[in-house]
Amino acid sequence: MEYIRVTKENLEKEHICCAISNNKDVQVSSKKAWLADRFEEGLVFLKSVERGKCFIEYIPAENAWVPIQADGYMYIDCLWVSGSFKGHGYSAELLNACIEDSKEKGKKGLCILAAAKKKPFLADPKFLKYKGFTVCDEADNGIQLWYLPFVTDADKPHFRECAKHPRIEEKGYVLYYTSQCPFNAKMIYHSMRSISKAERKHRMLRLRLQTMRCFMMENILRMSR
Repeated sequence: MEYIRVTKENLEKEHICCAISNNKDVQVSSKKAWLADRFEEGLVFLKSVERGKCFIEYIPAENAWVPIQADGYMYIDCLWVSGSFKGHGYSAELLNACIEDSKEKGKKGLCILAAAKKKPFLADPKFLKYKGFTVCDEADNGIQLWYLPFVTDADKPHFRECAKHPRIEEKGYVLYYTSQCPFNAKMIYHSMRSISKAERKHRMLRLRLQTMRCFMMENILRMSR
């Protein structure tokens, strides 16, 4: 497979492999604006030259939009291979490219979010285990932080306390979000179906849920029943 690295120079003309295929969608344009700002922070977006969902996105962990402490590591925002691209070893190729690039940049290792049981918004734990990743921390809600160290004496990454022991006293729902993933933004919109259309629209506008990346804490980040 041939891959291309998305940069500020080619961002506007490249498809960003999103589940939302329309480049004119406000969520996709917002994601591209977010990417443009993150490139200066070291974000790498490597994707197949073919149009589809086959890419890896990673960034120095110090600049990652997730509540972790992982100085010196590279954090993988997303590794997604689906559809006709599955089963050809492209996930391994993309991960290997990330490993090689991270080592060249002097990183201690890689880290990524997953869970013991595969969840649609997190990395596949079976694949991570196969590639040598292990769990280095786990939040109360079952979200796990996996890591692949490059050196034996590297400090283990860990969740910040606010994420490892999440609590909420009030009834309702909580969204931990950042302006990153259009696909997860749409997922959250549909999860609000138990409230009225007018109220849903109001909340979406108020929270500016045009585009986001969710740290989906399953036990608390959902509608109360």
